[in-house]
Amino acid sequence: MATIILLRHGRTSANASGVLAGWSPDVHLDELGRTQADAAAAAISACCTPERIVASPLVRCQETADALRAASGAAVETDDAVGECRYGAWTGRKLSDLAGEELWKQVQEHPSQVTFPPSPQFEHESMLAMQRRAVDAVRALARELDERSNDEQGGSGVGVVVSHGDVIKSMLSDALGQHLDDFQRIVLAPASMSVIRFVGDRPFVLAMNVTSGGLGEAVGLARSTSAESTVGGATGATQ
Repeated sequence: MATIILLRHGRTSANASGVLAGWSPDVHLDELGRTQADAAAAAISACCTPERIVASPLVRCQETADALRAASGAAVETDDAVGECRYGAWTGRKLSDLAGEELWKQVQEHPSQVTFPPSPQFEHESMLAMQRRAVDAVRALARELDERSNDEQGGSGVGVVVSHGDVIKSMLSDALGQHLDDFQRIVLAPASMSVIRFVGDRPFVLAMNVTSGGLGEAVGLARSTSAESTVGGATGATQ
């Protein structure tokens, strides 16, 4: 058995200003984001010792993972497979502007059919391709942890994946046996933690959107949730 904690990066200035960061370089955690990352790292370290920490190569995830490394002592590995969705020409644009585009409605209602528009600066991909690579990565990590724990005569390996809102939502959607077209129903705050337990190849979702702020933060997020999901994940702009 293996337990995977999915940790979304802490808040960034792009989150706070409503910009879809995507693969934009040098998008750092803001002051609140650093506080969130430290709190999440403390919460994880208080309940377990991660054997593996795998993070997106983007700076905001590396900074979040570094807080966990400092708290737990585990090394941080980097994997493009858990990197942000490749939004192509949508990268770096205001969410309020994107909401007026025809593709936005499809992203909300039928994300499995969405391929983001190409850009000369940034790669693009479909949301289905994003899900496939991310799910493959987290399942491979679970198998490796499972094999290691078996070699060590029992126990349960724990791994942490530090990634992005849409990417983690797609992992959870797969684990729930949910069609990707419904993944926008999942809401994840910055620096939130979700937990999947793998028994063999069968995933069991133990927790979603757990934050250091507890129930109060979840209720606050509920007040700001609209009929449309925020592409890239909840911004945490008011947290």
